[in-house]
Amino acid sequence: MARYTEPVMKRCKALGIEPAVLGVFKKSKRNPKKSNRKKSEYAQQLQEKQKAKFIYGVLEKQFRKTYQQAARLSGQTGENLMQLLERRLDNVVFRLGIADTRAQARQFVTHGHIAVNGKRLDIPSYTVNVGDVITIYETSKKLAPFTDFESPLGLPAWLSMEAGEIRGTILALPAREDYSDIDVKETSIVELYSK
Repeated sequence: MARYTEPVMKRCKALGIEPAVLGVFKKSKRNPKKSNRKKSEYAQQLQEKQKAKFIYGVLEKQFRKTYQQAARLSGQTGENLMQLLERRLDNVVFRLGIADTRAQARQFVTHGHIAVNGKRLDIPSYTVNVGDVITIYETSKKLAPFTDFESPLGLPAWLSMEAGEIRGTILALPAREDYSDIDVKETSIVELYSK
């Protein structure tokens, strides 16, 4: 399975992302270099796409499929794209606070620790729907990452969490303000793909 292997801090610096967005709370000791070179329109659009891909841990083929799916839905393609990325199972596990980072959330899902509506799922790209209930699979509840679980503070409005049970529910589809911590201009991505 392909995945990002470049150092997180290095990639964040190159894309201009705060590492906290990924769940990494480190600070770089290097001073950021300010470039006086003006980026072309294409370079800006490409950077926005790379940001979204890196934040959600999606590679090009899957990202393009998600974009094509978003384009088929009614409404604005850019908002649909971000909504589909937010509704990925690994992202929802991260947003619920079950995992510290999206990479860890992806690992929890692929190792079969997460259940949706009581059914064990090991597909990180699974798209959750309104009313779905995300829990820890019965046999995994005794494992160390889940025994000392504390409810997260900044839970988005489209999710609810019962901390004692480690039981999250999808209340609604995510709106733009629910993922405002992610600084991605989705219109630039749409412009890039529509060329």
